Amino acid sequence: AALHKQLPKLIGYGDVLGDLHAHSMYSDGVDKIEDMAKTAYKLGYKYICITDHSQSQKIANGLSEKELLIQGKEIDELNKQFKSFKILKGTEVDIKSDGSLDWPDRILKSMDVVVASIHSGFKSPNEEMTKRILKGLDNKYVNIFAHPTGRLINQREPYNVDLEKVYEKAEQNGVCLEINSFPSRLDLNDGNIKRAKEFNVKFVIDTDAHSVNHLEFMRFGIATARRGWCEKKDVLNSFKLKDL
Repeated sequence: AALHKQLPKLIGYGDVLGDLHAHSMYSDGVDKIEDMAKTAYKLGYKYICITDHSQSQKIANGLSEKELLIQGKEIDELNKQFKSFKILKGTEVDIKSDGSLDWPDRILKSMDVVVASIHSGFKSPNEEMTKRILKGLDNKYVNIFAHPTGRLINQREPYNVDLEKVYEKAEQNGVCLEINSFPSRLDLNDGNIKRAKEFNVKFVIDTDAHSVNHLEFMRFGIATARRGWCEKKDVLNSFKLKDL
């Protein structure tokens, strides 16, 4: 590639303008939304999206519909404190075993950002898991597919899924694939990023932060994206808020 002058101009460590996957005390995070937002602002971000877990994630203190509404009102109030920064309303919604999503469309429609993910059935056969994910990504309100292989480094192997079909579906439906910066995840990994990029999908680099300290993990995701040949134009949260 170098000999043919085809090396990409890799995304830089200062190019990411916001974090689109972060948790608060409303679910399994340990810090308030206000503290998450202020920390993100100090890091130089232009926006952060709070994506607490959906209702069926009882182990992660998933929100009820009522709690989601209360959270939305709190975000509206907090946004009045900022001039050049925005807290976005989001949800990390489970793709259930049958491929349906854990929130009805009327709730998903009200979100700024919908992050869909798998949190169960990790030992499902390839065909079953692939079908489940593809159905989830067919929901028109899904923006991001989080930690797409489900791996936890030295703890859990990736689930068995046909990633080529996932890349095709993401490209077809305009769903971004997440590069999760959490040190135990780094998911997608570099090789999978490089391959997904050939399908012209967009990525987001998120921390999946569960505390204010986790927001600084972004550098690990950016490093992984660079190893996968990501350029700034490939990463949606390198865009200014209005373009996002």
